[in-house]
Amino acid sequence: MMIARLLAAVLAALFLIATAAAAAAQDAELAKLARASGTPDIPGLKIVWLAPWGDVRNARPWRNIIVHQTEGPAGSARGGAQAQAKNPTRRGVTVWVETDGTVYWAVAENLVPTHGDGANRNDNKYIDNRPTYRQVVRDNSIGVEFAGNYPDVTTGPTDAQVAAWQILVKVLRARYDIPLERVYAHNWIDYKDARYCEGCTLATLAREWGE
Repeated sequence: MMIARLLAAVLAALFLIATAAAAAAQDAELAKLARASGTPDIPGLKIVWLAPWGDVRNARPWRNIIVHQTEGPAGSARGGAQAQAKNPTRRGVTVWVETDGTVYWAVAENLVPTHGDGANRNDNKYIDNRPTYRQVVRDNSIGVEFAGNYPDVTTGPTDAQVAAWQILVKVLRARYDIPLERVYAHNWIDYKDARYCEGCTLATLAREWGE
């Protein structure tokens, strides 16, 4: 009985080591892809490239990620991204995510869409706003828009969006060297629609997932 228990413990330890090694290899490959140019195929993500990546050294020095949610219905991310691609600096974001998890990269990395309201929140309701007030703004923050909370704005992200986000946030952080604590929900930094907390579920998940 003792030998069987020891054997089981050894096998369990070996399994954990193998799992950790596989996860580390996947993270290393993802980090490599995240620094690529063009339209790389990223495992686990379906990306529609309306604006291919250039040399990451020529991208804007993005320091933050802001998670947005739009009141558009399912299917609206495609139209929003296409409109954004035609007029990159309009009100909107660089990256759009459809309810089925499809990611639309709409804007070149050296351009700044009009998103955010200037980081005007300073009430510390969700986070400590001392490092964000008037500091986490469109010029230094890449925005990600999740479609689908219409007609009920309290509708959360779909399972497909959450699965895509789990990979996408790693890609964004690896590409632009953005630390985990600089992933923000739009409601955390700006006074937004009081009916719901825009982006809060997704930003919280990103922080809970960790490195």
